[in-house]
Amino acid sequence: MSTATTASTIFLKNTWYVAAWSHEIKAEGMLARTITRLPLIFWRDQDGRVVALLDRCCHRAAPLSKGRREGDCIRCMYHGLLFNSAGQCVEIPSQEFIPPAAKVRAFPVVERSKWVWIWMGEPTKADASLIPDTHYLDDPGWRGTPGYLHYNANYVLIADNLLDFSHLSYVHATTLGGSAKYAGTRPKVTREGRSVHVERWLIDDEPAPFLRNLKTWPGNVDRWNIYEVVLPGVLLMDSGSAATGTGAPEGNRVDAASFFGCQAVTPETEKTSHYFFQQSHGFALDDPAVTESLTTSVLAGFMEDKDIILAQQRILDLDPDAPMLALRMDTALASFRTMLDKAIAEESAQT
Repeated sequence: MSTATTASTIFLKNTWYVAAWSHEIKAEGMLARTITRLPLIFWRDQDGRVVALLDRCCHRAAPLSKGRREGDCIRCMYHGLLFNSAGQCVEIPSQEFIPPAAKVRAFPVVERSKWVWIWMGEPTKADASLIPDTHYLDDPGWRGTPGYLHYNANYVLIADNLLDFSHLSYVHATTLGGSAKYAGTRPKVTREGRSVHVERWLIDDEPAPFLRNLKTWPGNVDRWNIYEVVLPGVLLMDSGSAATGTGAPEGNRVDAASFFGCQAVTPETEKTSHYFFQQSHGFALDDPAVTESLTTSVLAGFMEDKDIILAQQRILDLDPDAPMLALRMDTALASFRTMLDKAIAEESAQT
């Protein structure tokens, strides 16, 4: 498997990316964030709707994020051009005539379940029905804490990590992982349209270390991770543990510790990425200590992921074309890379 995939240097545009958590874009002020090498500026209009424009004035390329909010408009504080929420220039202080080309690009945005999604491609193709279901982020039947990490690494390496959980036994031996037996289990991997589906069960084993602060059982547990990773890099994961022999593999989750994880990898540039995540629990909903303990454990685990991925990126930077040996455990990540490369190639051919 080569590291020099199309996906690592060229981005899929006709897709929805997670741009921000809702709480990051406040009623006042602005949020500047780069996605697929494009500088963007986000703010809320007077009705509370999120606006996304290219963060580059059409006049002399000054960033609008250095500008000033004026109602539902934003003024460039270099030469004073004023733009409305559609990106059209509505005022030029030095002249009355406003050229039709005096505008900046506006992007389709959808705010749903605490995530702000942005469509980076052709606006006419922005179909909100393509947005993955992440209602667990704000569903009253689940509790979780929003998280964000910035990576100095290519987004495909992060997606690789999400698609191959055999690393849990080693990267997360004392946190999210557990025994080496987990790495020895073979998942069931299937492709479904724009996603790769992975199901892995670990039967009759000790609970993962992080669970010991959340729930106890008299003996071993049956553990599951059932998830899909949707283009361009959104993970939706049903996971949990239940006492061995109580029927979890057959769908009977008795006295179970159930979780649902929503994670999104968004490319900033070829070498940097945004990572949004929330691990929610579906038990002990009225116990804030459970939420706090889960949040602490998950963040510790994700920092372990970040450490190994950044180290991997540093090695790859020395020789980007160095080959990688493909193994059986790579089935899911190889399927996803193939799917992503194909989507990018088809999009590039159409363009």
